[in-house]
Amino acid sequence: MKHPLIFAHRGVKGTHPENTMAAFLEAEHIGAHGIELDIHLSNDGEIIVIHDETLDRTTNGTGLAFNYTLQQLKALDAGSFFDHRFAGEQIPSLREVLAWAAGTALLLNIELKNDIIRYPELEQKTVQLVREYGLEDRVIFSSFNHESIELLASLAPEIHRALLYHEPLPDALIEARKRQASGLHPNFMLLTKEFVQCAQQAGFTLRPYTINEYKDLENMIALGVDVIITDWPARAFELIKERELL
Repeated sequence: MKHPLIFAHRGVKGTHPENTMAAFLEAEHIGAHGIELDIHLSNDGEIIVIHDETLDRTTNGTGLAFNYTLQQLKALDAGSFFDHRFAGEQIPSLREVLAWAAGTALLLNIELKNDIIRYPELEQKTVQLVREYGLEDRVIFSSFNHESIELLASLAPEIHRALLYHEPLPDALIEARKRQASGLHPNFMLLTKEFVQCAQQAGFTLRPYTINEYKDLENMIALGVDVIITDWPARAFELIKERELL
């Protein structure tokens, strides 16, 4: 019986502060196959791992992350917003995450958050860093900015790329071919059995997001998606184990 791979969304976001090393370490600890993380640029051109353009929700800082240098961002607390036990967790740099990940077996879904702010040379900088750590065969790039995916195809054709989309596309497969993507990362609520089968038969990998509730996890497993991206990877493993015992 084929089971999907399980990716920890922003690390194990359900139990740890998102996009921190604590969340990524927990993903490895519980046996996730991969982690999903988000990247922006700092004011001094360093790639940083944070979901929002702004600092307010997940740190004790305020304003746009892009207005601060990496050193300034590193001085912020990125853990207390979740629980005081994680006080002092920092915003990681992508270099920091890749250096750690190189010593693991984890797959890495790197989402380029360049659909609101078009960061200068974010694609080039990211490709260069992935190649520096020799992780080309373990990385998937994704973005809601489909032009960025097309650029990544020209910069690094050897690295997998996927289109993110929250609303229905007129024809997702045509868009994926146009942007030279190898995968699709849709909002899971858009998926049907027929579409999953059609996309997979056409050679695309399906990694829907963000599947957290038991009934939704069960449905995605039944649909036969390739990867489940979830805040609660332990729940997904629990369901897969139950199916194996049937």
